[in-house]
Amino acid sequence: MKKRDLGEFTYSQGIYEVDPPTGWEDYFGARPLYRFLDTSRGDAFETLRRLRHVPHGMNPEDTMRMFQSESHGEDWHQRAWREALDSVFQTLDEDEEIDAIIGYSEGAMVAASLIVEEGLRLQRSGTPRRIKFAIFISGAPPLKMEGENRITAQLADEVNGAVIDIPTFHIFGCDDAFLSSAVALFNVCDQESATMYDHGLGHIVPRDNENVGILGKVLGSIIPPVEEANRKQKQADTLMRARPHMMRSGSETDEENLHHGVGHSVIDRIEKMDFSTGEFESHHRI
Repeated sequence: MKKRDLGEFTYSQGIYEVDPPTGWEDYFGARPLYRFLDTSRGDAFETLRRLRHVPHGMNPEDTMRMFQSESHGEDWHQRAWREALDSVFQTLDEDEEIDAIIGYSEGAMVAASLIVEEGLRLQRSGTPRRIKFAIFISGAPPLKMEGENRITAQLADEVNGAVIDIPTFHIFGCDDAFLSSAVALFNVCDQESATMYDHGLGHIVPRDNENVGILGKVLGSIIPPVEEANRKQKQADTLMRARPHMMRSGSETDEENLHHGVGHSVIDRIEKMDFSTGEFESHHRI
């Protein structure tokens, strides 16, 4: 992405080292492996074992609910989840240039939850949102705290509208054992500005030349319109902040200011990519 002038990276990752369970030694890549969540008090990979018993034909939301129901009483502590989110927020605070996020697997789930948390902070205290675009690789839906010590997924058929309303790009493979969670994440995002890409493989970050080349082209089409929309929104926000000062000057009336565009807001729609034709056809399977 840096070579294509699409962005530069600041890195944040989990700090808790874990060993994969028997039978999954090569599934997540080379060691060491880290998680954002401290699962040292329980079975870090119990969900993987339950995957072997998922009935065929279940929709993504029912699959996620089945996991949550069977894991009742084994949930992550809310404190561990709060620590994971705060760690990523600290990375944001340390670099004011960050305006997008990318996450893989559990990292994508943390990223999705952070975006939702930013929206809540805006509502509660007016804290401006930093993240304007997200890339989720083999992700999972954002989590929420429920009760005294329970964490549950936010699912499309349980919420009122999209819980993630910024442009998003979802990358996953049809052979992924966690495919249901990736699709469940896609389903809670704004469908007008969400794009998906199926690389046809498993629970991985694709590195082969064909997929990397296509992903580069897709991102080259998605990111510039997002950046342009953000640029226009910043201009509109600046004009809105300047409006009270101009009114106090007595030089113009409120109506004149509106005609001059001081009170106008800018809304740009990010169009979805169409993978139904051309070179993307064989890769768009969902």
